[in-house]
Amino acid sequence: MRRKLPLLFLLLLMATVARASTILIPMDDTQTDHLKAYGITYWVLNNNIEAWWLLNYRGGSFAFQHSRAFERECLTRGVKYEVIPDARFNGILEEIADPERNMDAMKLEKAPKIAVYTPDYNFREGTEVQPWDDAVTMVLTYAEIPYETVYDNEVLGDELAQYDWLHLHHEDFTGQFGRFYRSYHTAPWYRRQVAYQEELAAQNGYQKVSQLKLGVVKKVREYVGGGGFMFAMCSATDSYDIALAADGVDICAPYYDGDPIDPNAQAKLDYSKTFAFENFQLERNPLEYEFSNIDHNPRPVTQEQDYFTLFDFSAKWDPVPTMLTQNHVRTVKGFMGQTTAFTNSHIKSSVLVLGENKPASEARYLHGQFGEGFFTFYGGHDPADYRHLVNDPETDLSLHPNSPGYRLILNNILFPAAKKKERKT
Repeated sequence: MRRKLPLLFLLLLMATVARASTILIPMDDTQTDHLKAYGITYWVLNNNIEAWWLLNYRGGSFAFQHSRAFERECLTRGVKYEVIPDARFNGILEEIADPERNMDAMKLEKAPKIAVYTPDYNFREGTEVQPWDDAVTMVLTYAEIPYETVYDNEVLGDELAQYDWLHLHHEDFTGQFGRFYRSYHTAPWYRRQVAYQEELAAQNGYQKVSQLKLGVVKKVREYVGGGGFMFAMCSATDSYDIALAADGVDICAPYYDGDPIDPNAQAKLDYSKTFAFENFQLERNPLEYEFSNIDHNPRPVTQEQDYFTLFDFSAKWDPVPTMLTQNHVRTVKGFMGQTTAFTNSHIKSSVLVLGENKPASEARYLHGQFGEGFFTFYGGHDPADYRHLVNDPETDLSLHPNSPGYRLILNNILFPAAKKKERKT
């Protein structure tokens, strides 16, 4: 009888090893819902379980230890997954580690705490909300990734330090109310927004909305410089840098602040203060729906021709841009916004271009470092709606679960979760 014990023990051990397995979430063309796959990975991290981001492996797949609860969650959310033995997963890691392969395995350690900078009247019942949606809040909601909202009072009150990642909602940081005056100054929503912004400025001791927004962008700059991650889309990109460059200079026409523009405003801009852009020219017509020539306009492409290409980076040597460009395609359909694309000649040499339309001489997706933190600027308004206009209905992301343009947003969401590696270049 005793001689059989070692054999029984071996059988039990083999059964235990066989049960040890990993959930692999493929992110190539086989994935049924790319967007919710990010939400699953965030949910796993939020349950204090580490995950792997397999850069350039099957479209940037995710992996984490198997459990019945994780499997059920994938099924519930409609995310395709594979349960593989740990031995096979270790083989995948060995394949990725091959120096001849442009892949890397990035450990994700902790779910980042996310803040969205957006006016709180968007969330008050019984009030008229902004007549446009926001791609980031939509995709966070669709992917079931939790976030909190902040606005001017919270930013000026130094609450950003509580968060790992900040999104700047569609915003005009120059104090010109989106330059909507010509088309919408009689619209109730426009008047309400102006009154709300002016009230906020007064509450915080500012005489003008432009001064309030300058205080906000300076606080955001402190946040990024101290190690925060900032993501902005559409007009929140160029208007942020314009506000920094125009520190102490009146660039607002009487329509917006009641007094004239400084006649020497252009010459007084200080490009050393900006994150991404330099040597740009302000739009001198205050009724034009444009802030400056940072936004590439007019663009030499039609809707049918409007695509941008993601750069390929070395996963082992440049993991940060590799993470931010993970996708199941390398060419992404373009989409418009108040700020659609960035003129190449006005992008600082220190800024990394992640995606561009080279024939059009424009960039769509930028990344850079400021102090200890990072920023990403993404042109356009809604990756699933080419020309999203004021008062257009909100996009139904269940119709676009595999959107490459929305994947780029979610790459940025998981970026702060990655275990930091020393950059080799």
